[in-house]
Amino acid sequence: MNASLFSGFRIAAEMETPIQSPKSRSAFNSPVLKAKSTKFDDLESLEQLQDSFVEPVLQENPTRFTLFPIQKPKLFQKYKNHVSVFWTPEEIDLAKDMKDWIKLSANEQYFIKNILGFFAGSDGIVQENLACRFMNEIQLAEARQFYSVQLMMEAIHSETYSLLIDTYVEDKEEKAHLFKAIETIPCVKLKAEWAQKWIESRDENFATRLVAFAIVEGIFFSGSFCAIYWLKERGLMPGLTTSNEFIARDEGLHTDFACALYEEIERKLPKAKVHKIIREAVKIEKQFIIESLPCHLVGMNDRLMADYIEFVADRLSTQLGYGKIYNTLNPFDFMERISLEGKDNFFEKRVTSYAKSGVGKTNEEMSFALDADF
Repeated sequence: MNASLFSGFRIAAEMETPIQSPKSRSAFNSPVLKAKSTKFDDLESLEQLQDSFVEPVLQENPTRFTLFPIQKPKLFQKYKNHVSVFWTPEEIDLAKDMKDWIKLSANEQYFIKNILGFFAGSDGIVQENLACRFMNEIQLAEARQFYSVQLMMEAIHSETYSLLIDTYVEDKEEKAHLFKAIETIPCVKLKAEWAQKWIESRDENFATRLVAFAIVEGIFFSGSFCAIYWLKERGLMPGLTTSNEFIARDEGLHTDFACALYEEIERKLPKAKVHKIIREAVKIEKQFIIESLPCHLVGMNDRLMADYIEFVADRLSTQLGYGKIYNTLNPFDFMERISLEGKDNFFEKRVTSYAKSGVGKTNEEMSFALDADF
């Protein structure tokens, strides 16, 4: 990615588009193209069909402006789940963080700064993809509902990371350097350029770009989330670690939704292509970790992080339906304990796994009955 990172772009005429020509409609009506959810092992055959085939999720849908009746209940539920965990930057207390920040070694601070620098710009990349492409292309009302919430949450993430950098880094030049990390820090720039390559591609179809989008949020973000959880294990930086819990939960929802939407794709990608894209991303993420971790830290080093990245990549590949690539185990015990994070005292601080009351529940589930079992 370069200085024109956030410049707008127009959707090319040759790309998949919700508006079908008569030719594309007749192609879709062909019996050959009505097979459900086919995975092509022959890349050439897939490319030949893509010239005329338009995914159902991209076909012009005159009912897309009205949510009810629900056509895709699974996608709708994911939208409701995301609404239920809405939060704002004002809920993050950074009062104690500076005392811990000055206790960190120079190498630890460098590691965290690189992570925050990547995050500060990456959410803007995601926002641009959603606003300029996916929201324009996708024709499912339930998917548009989810993406609307995701757009709002990405804005909140962006504000939060900017606030963290502004709080921790006092030197004005260094602060400006981090705010432009996707241009000024080579290993961060490489990640951003890879993401933009797929997101802005005028040649790749929607299915490919959707997989790449899942990889950005599912792999490029996970290693950095893990590093901040490592600080939490040491009892450091409560504001940073709380914001990390909120954002990691959100990004998990975004990745899950991308995988759920991919299930709706009828012409799925060949396994070889998906694994190739994942391997590219893993290689870049490992390079980011190696350059961000100049020396071994207590309980954290580039070798362990490389294993964790492979573990996460296997999990995502399996979730997309393509099986494991690396067969690597999770090297971090503390990441296995994340599911238990919600046992904080509710009156001491907000539990990050806590969902808003009533959101996503039926009237029956919300009603109060005197004969209920307590």
